[in-house]
Parts: sequence; structure tokens; C-alpha cells
Amino acid sequence: MSKVLVIGAGGVGSVAVHKMAMNPRIFSHVSLASRTVSKCQAIARSVAERTGVAIDTYHIDAEDVPALTALIERIGPRLVVNLALPYQDLAIMDACLAAGVDYLDTANYEPREEAKFEYKWQWAYNGRFRDKGLMALLGSGFDPGVTSVFAMWLKKHKLKTIRTLDILDCNGGDHGQAFATNFNPEINIREVTAPARHWLNGEWVETPAMTIRENFDFEGVGPKNMYLMYHEELESLVRFIPEMQRARFWMTFGDAYINHLTVLQNVGMTR
Repeated sequence: MSKVLVIGAGGVGSVAVHKMAMNPRIFSHVSLASRTVSKCQAIARSVAERTGVAIDTYHIDAEDVPALTALIERIGPRLVVNLALPYQDLAIMDACLAAGVDYLDTANYEPREEAKFEYKWQWAYNGRFRDKGLMALLGSGFDPGVTSVFAMWLKKHKLKTIRTLDILDCNGGDHGQAFATNFNPEINIREVTAPARHWLNGEWVETPAMTIRENFDFEGVGPKNMYLMYHEELESLVRFIPEMQRARFWMTFGDAYINHLTVLQNVGMTR
């Protein structure tokens, strides 16, 4: 794949860059850029200590399209991997179009002022990327990402059709903290407190957030409470599996997480 530019120096960016450095035959040169360059430099030091691979670091405001375009042209990557915040997706896509470089992200766009994430804003770019002969691979994390691949693989290779689909996201880890999110806290809280939606007989059904709960015994983990939520892969899966009658997404949360989230809501910190 040669050169790759990663944008975003949070937890996901750190893991991704470390894994890229472990696979130099695929990622021959990795650059890392973020608004906080000190985070990039800390990741680069860790990568060098663990793998001996040197990572270039850069300062960039990902929402400054001209500056980001100039940085992409300066580095000359084959692929830009967007691991920044979802608010910045469209700006980074604009810069990739301007610089003529392929694009990949792990979460779809949502407006900064409203907790509403949908693919429609990014799907609108399809023609522009196609006309330039460029790829934009959206939602390529675990969920969305791996979950969509699993579902479509089953449809193509094992099943004639998929009528109902339930995606169960279970975190079996325990870090001993009373309250901590699996990814960016702001995005996590916005996602969890948004109304739940699921697909049923050709339309979206909306219910209040965190009101539908089931207990499920996960193999290797044990019983966990899981809550019905909305997640973006449902939007793409019902589009590409049009015969789908019902599609739902569930995520597990411990009682301590729910209690802390309730307090944050009650004092107005989740608005």
C-alpha cells in the first residue's frame, strides 16, 4: 500500500498506527497528524520503542480543508485514514477529493450541533469520488465494519436471504473504573442518549433511549444486560439487503455505567 496518512491521535489512532508499524510490507511509510501534535509525538515514540519504526508527525486542523489538502499533497499518501471525530468527516473527504487520494473512516458523519448520525451526507459524495476514480470506504471499524462484512458474507455464501438481523455488541473487559467509555466520551454519550431506532417491515421504529433491555448469556463472557440502540450499519444493511424485515442493534452496559450516565443526564451534562 505504500504511504498512509492517519488523521487523529486518540486511542483508535494510537492502536491503528502501532498495528500499521507492525506490518511494514503493507504500510511502508506511516504519517500521523492531529490538532494536538504532542499526542502524535507521544505515539511516535511508543511506536519506535516497540517496533523500531519511525513515524512522521504533523500538526493539522482537520476542518481546515485548504491546509489539509496541502498537507496531503506534501506527504503524497496513497490512502488517508480518518480516525478523527465524526464532525470532521466531510472536511477530510473534501480534502481527499481535492488532493486525489483514497479515503477510509470508521464512523459516519454527524453534525456537531446535533446528535444525529446518518450516511446520507457521505453517500452524497459517491458520484464525486467515482468520477475521479477514487475510493471512499466508510465505516470500516468493528461496528460498523466487521459486522457489515459478516452479514454480507453470510448473505452471499451461506444463506439465500436474511429476513431478521440482530447485532449484539458486548464488551467483556473490566478495567476496574467506575465510569469510562470505550471510545471518545462525547461521541459515546451522544450515541447512547440518542433515541433508539430499529428497522421493522420497511420503516424505522423509534423508541426512547435505553428503555428496551434484554439479558443475554454471551459465550466466554457470561450474562450481560444489553440495550436496544441505533447504529449506523443498520442504515446500510437494510439498503443492501432490501428483503430485510427486521434489523436491530444491541450494546451491553454495566449498572455502574448506567447510573453515572443517569446522573450526567439529570444535571444537564449530556445535552
